[in-house]
Amino acid sequence: MKTLGFLSFGHWSAQPGSQVTSASDALLQSIELAVAAEELGADGAYFRVHHFAQQLGSPFPLLAAVGARTSRIEIGTAVIDMRYENPLYFAEDAGAADLIAGGRLQLGISRGSPEQVIDGWRYFGYEPADGESDADMARRRTEVLLDVLEGHGFAEPNPRPMFPNPPGLLRLEPHSEGLRERIWWGSGSNATGVWAARLGMNLQSSTLKDDETGEPFHVQQRKQIDAYRAAWADAGHDREPRVSVSRSIFALTSDLDRAYFGASGNSRDQVGMIDERTRAIFGRSYAAEPDVLVEQLRADEGIAAADTLLLTVPNQLGVDYNVHVLESILEHVAPELGWR
Repeated sequence: MKTLGFLSFGHWSAQPGSQVTSASDALLQSIELAVAAEELGADGAYFRVHHFAQQLGSPFPLLAAVGARTSRIEIGTAVIDMRYENPLYFAEDAGAADLIAGGRLQLGISRGSPEQVIDGWRYFGYEPADGESDADMARRRTEVLLDVLEGHGFAEPNPRPMFPNPPGLLRLEPHSEGLRERIWWGSGSNATGVWAARLGMNLQSSTLKDDETGEPFHVQQRKQIDAYRAAWADAGHDREPRVSVSRSIFALTSDLDRAYFGASGNSRDQVGMIDERTRAIFGRSYAAEPDVLVEQLRADEGIAAADTLLLTVPNQLGVDYNVHVLESILEHVAPELGWR
């Protein structure tokens, strides 16, 4: 069995063929897709966060709205860039959205990826401390976030408050019990996967990671997951971790599917530089007739090692088509692989 969800980047544009031409379209259609995915029997609705782009940049209003419209489906991010986040505001917003959703948030966070602008977090008023990199800043803020999500009091109360205080130091409110265990780290390397395990975060591994061995992407991803699980065991945490991977997967069941994605069946891993120092490997997409697709996915070691699979969806093609994409996987592919 696997937990199956969708991952939307929430793109919008006015280009011909786009069904999502504005920020309003992107947000409202994201809610509708989550509602439809729950009705189909999917397990998760996840959203990617990018700043300074025509994508979903402010996650918590969206997560809260999805939580209010649904009752069962997991609601998550993959991922929120912690270089842009105040961890205390994050904890308050996340607590409120999680309570609205009845404890269904699964929040993926990370140090972020290359963005649309240079050092965009500076425009948000943030600077690394002396001797820190932006990645160090993101990880430091993550540790603060994890600490405050524990719900312990840390703030000295005013002796003459506007409203009566409970005894002792005060914590952030609203506090949502259990949210700390539903924080995931979006890891692009083996080392950061190990770091996430030591801190007790779940692991999100996408279709991009550092090219550390020259092996096929799915093999490197499986080794990353193995290293993460070993580090988790060494840390002695008292629960089982969760691990997700994301893939672009399309079952070709109609002429429209073949027109959109038939050429993607020849996809291969790609290697490139994501910055001046980092060589990365990008995993392939999958697009084939269902029986062929089943055999291809059966050989993917990364998917096999994960308990959660996020299907990246072409959101600009509209809600109806993306419901069809999800339904095709749930009906024709997942049962054959034992995911259902």
